[in-house]
Amino acid sequence: MTNIVDLITLGCSKNLVDSERLIRQLEAAGYTVRHDSYRPDGQIAIINTCGFIGDAKEESINTILQFAERKKHGQLKQLFVMGCLSERYLKELQQEINEVDKFYGKFDYMNLLNDLGKAYRSDISLERTLTTPKHYTYLKISEGCNRFCSYCAIPLITGRHTSKPVEDVLNEVRWLTGQGVREFQIIAQDLSSYGTDLYHRQRLSELIERIADIKGVDWIRLHYAYPAQFPYDILRVIKERDNVCKYLDIALQHISDNMLKLMRRHITKQQTIDLISQIRSEVPDIYLRTTMMVGHPGETSDDFEELKQFVRDTRFERLGTFAYSDEEGTYANLHYKDNIPTEEKLRRVDEIMTIQECIAQQLNEQMIGKQYKVIIDRTEDNYYIGRTEYDSPEVDQEVLISKNDNKLNIGQFYNVTVTNAEQFDIFATL
Repeated sequence: MTNIVDLITLGCSKNLVDSERLIRQLEAAGYTVRHDSYRPDGQIAIINTCGFIGDAKEESINTILQFAERKKHGQLKQLFVMGCLSERYLKELQQEINEVDKFYGKFDYMNLLNDLGKAYRSDISLERTLTTPKHYTYLKISEGCNRFCSYCAIPLITGRHTSKPVEDVLNEVRWLTGQGVREFQIIAQDLSSYGTDLYHRQRLSELIERIADIKGVDWIRLHYAYPAQFPYDILRVIKERDNVCKYLDIALQHISDNMLKLMRRHITKQQTIDLISQIRSEVPDIYLRTTMMVGHPGETSDDFEELKQFVRDTRFERLGTFAYSDEEGTYANLHYKDNIPTEEKLRRVDEIMTIQECIAQQLNEQMIGKQYKVIIDRTEDNYYIGRTEYDSPEVDQEVLISKNDNKLNIGQFYNVTVTNAEQFDIFATL
């Protein structure tokens, strides 16, 4: 058991990429790594934490304490903690949880290898051990954010926006396609700003075109564009390139001018409406994913009603909603009073999602009888589970195809006809 490492990843897909890089290095150093094991029993444990909002921080702390108990009882030899929570609360954690051998921040976690007496291998720095199904992965093209929205702690954790060099991204994609990856979720805190630090101009569209040119890249999907200073030339790429999915994740958060100003979103209601109009005009069949925040300090009942009407009118294909979380050190925490009760925040979340459920049902019913290309992710009970180009792993709906008389391969594409639809899933046949 001394060479077995249990690595637990909490939080977002950007954290998952970090874990995969570390796993590759650990395996190259001779360790056997088990990721998110239901029954961890190795002598070394590593927890990659999230520190974004209250619930995520609580989950991270509880996980650390669970492993600390294992170490107290002699079931664990070494315990290491890395990631966003550790980056943000390093001193506090060091003082409070003595069972942890060492805490690492968001960017120095590779030092863990040295502390284990192993050398970091720069020759495999772009390689990863995938924890996702082998046909898809997440591709992180930048870190950090310069936007400083009122509610967001990400700039406090990850620092300023830092783009990954184009050639490094392309080399990573080439290596990943060589491992059998066919689908890439392009992720960043702020895709819109890609290139502005290294090249002094937006280079997202150029990067995506060059990725699309690489043999073996079948699907590319874009996550987390920022609406202000939006890189409009990416729309041409989405429209023209067959392997760039007609899908865009762009978090809008709110629509009333009052809230957009309080949130420090650097955009107005009309500019937001114009942006959505142009996106849908240039790429008519695009699916838009967005998130909305309710309960931010200063959100009046009129602001909330305006948001509800915007959701009804815009009919986003994919939409999530979350309640404001008062995060220490943020602009909102320092300058506003968090005076909307939690119960009211959650009620507003439910109202928005009730509207969206109706929209999602209607949009899915419009798919019945139409044909779509799907990729198969896994099997579950009597179904093969797949996704269309409009569905990102983990966050979007799935396509269920009966196993009866079908023999499908995981990671392969098939053409299907939609036969039935629910709010957040659709059924299809070959």
